[in-house]
Amino acid sequence: MSTHFPIDSILSGCQQCQSPLGFEFSFAYQPIVDIADKTIWGYEALVWGSNNESAGSILEKVNDDNRYAFDQACRTTAIILASHLGLDKMLSINFLPNAVYEPKHCIQSTLRAAKQSGFPIENIMFEITESEAVVDRQHLANIIEHYQSQGFTTGLDDFGAGHAGLNMLASFVPNILKIDIELVRDIDQISVKQIIVRNLVTMCQQLGIRVLAEGVERKEEVDFFEGLQVTLMQGYYFAKPGFESLPKVDFD
Repeated sequence: MSTHFPIDSILSGCQQCQSPLGFEFSFAYQPIVDIADKTIWGYEALVWGSNNESAGSILEKVNDDNRYAFDQACRTTAIILASHLGLDKMLSINFLPNAVYEPKHCIQSTLRAAKQSGFPIENIMFEITESEAVVDRQHLANIIEHYQSQGFTTGLDDFGAGHAGLNMLASFVPNILKIDIELVRDIDQISVKQIIVRNLVTMCQQLGIRVLAEGVERKEEVDFFEGLQVTLMQGYYFAKPGFESLPKVDFD
């Protein structure tokens, strides 16, 4: 499976979403777990080459001319494929903030894809990707506000890396904050990381934001975050991404 899915009709009506990409892509899905009850909370849709090319090799083809089309195709393809795979948990999709020129208009293809696929919008989370600087932070805040008003969950990805920092968090309040892998890695052994993360978790609790630790690879990291009552986690410790599949998690 790849972008051979019949998404053309879903994208119709948005002129800026219809420029040809000139390349194909698909998705791998990685579980997000809730260790409080040992369940799969959701899956993140990760861009993947149709012929097993890396995400980076796909993203480097995105430019000013195809950014709108790529962002829209990512959303619709991730939803259509997730529905085809029978995903009935949260579906997390990364989006490019600078590709959304008008929130109400640019969300229409997403809504059509969800409706035609029978995928509930309350099971969709949009993650703000860290791969590009936000040109207009107020515009991003408007996007987040509109998405939340439509019933979508919003997430701030890779907090602590790239462009995802305190200045961005001061502009809007997402539902989920994902702590970057560099802060997670070996946190049980590094006191500076522990201080930073403890204060970050406290701040998020005060703001009503749920914290998710990503890039978890070791049991000691799991134990540390569990000690902070951070129960949402994602990483190789639980499962690697599955190309066009929904990997299972063995909590034992």
